[in-house]
Amino acid sequence: MDSMHDLNELDAFDFKLLAALQADGRLTNAELGEKVGLSASQCSRRRIRLETSGIIAGYRAQLDAERLGFGLTALVQVSLAAHSKENAAQFRAFLGGLDEIQEAYSLTGESDYLLKIVVPTLSDLSRIINDTILPNPIIAHIKSSIILDTLKNTHRIPLEKCRS
Repeated sequence: MDSMHDLNELDAFDFKLLAALQADGRLTNAELGEKVGLSASQCSRRRIRLETSGIIAGYRAQLDAERLGFGLTALVQVSLAAHSKENAAQFRAFLGGLDEIQEAYSLTGESDYLLKIVVPTLSDLSRIINDTILPNPIIAHIKSSIILDTLKNTHRIPLEKCRS
């Protein structure tokens, strides 16, 4: 299904349900029903439909990295030595083996990729960059920036913009 088709099938109750789950993914169907004005069984059917369609992509617990000892977050820009489908596929596979990389994006512009890396210390970041990323022959160069302070961190979709 394409995204516009999905969007056209959503009604006001679906958006209320999505907003409530986005705020708290642990809500029961009964709690959802109270928030959106539907019965628990109606919420259950709608939730299942939204999950099956892929609009609700999953549920997770948001952990505090710093409290778990991961006090350093860095954004690392990566440029490949040569651009090819093979190198892109090899880089994707390479990323899969590095748990410290939380997010990875393919970019337009100067760099080919942007990585978000979370580690306990600066020496751990140095090890990943110098001993793991840079030795990879498909990588031409990298540029890293250490995050000093997080000003905003959300995964919420601005649902009110979907219906404009």
